[in-house]
Amino acid sequence: MTSGDWQLAQINVARLLTAADDPQVAEFFEELDRINALADESPGFVWRLQEESGNATDIQATPDERLIVNMSVWDDADTLFEFVYRSAHTPVMAKRRQWFERCGGAYQALWWIEAGHEPTVDEGLARIWMIDRYGSTPQAFSFKARFPVPGMAGAPADMKPDPWYVGTA
Repeated sequence: MTSGDWQLAQINVARLLTAADDPQVAEFFEELDRINALADESPGFVWRLQEESGNATDIQATPDERLIVNMSVWDDADTLFEFVYRSAHTPVMAKRRQWFERCGGAYQALWWIEAGHEPTVDEGLARIWMIDRYGSTPQAFSFKARFPVPGMAGAPADMKPDPWYVGTA
């Protein structure tokens, strides 16, 4: 396989401070359509988890009703990094402490998938568990220790994400 046969999957999870219908988290939900549209139109974007509503906040991935899951697939790590840290997504992400609890462990995972594969929520949650258990590995990593595409030589690269958002607590 060549590097063109691979895409980058990402998952991030967050636990709302309050119930979804509480005014304290209303601004987060008000921003969703705009940020999702921005992702959909971004270079390198391939796919994102969503329901008929156009977002994934209604997907109950765990028994915790306040846990929100976000997953997407990108052509490569650089295009995802640009969206996360260099777009209109960034100032909204910077407000996350207004809406979400501080996580006690990993809350983001990146991993390479064969082009065309749509990862499942269970697959993504397993990748977060791997980071919590083993740290960054070729099977689950972060922007701080991004592993190369399978079959490509190279050490993990530090993409130098902003220190307040590296995917772990």
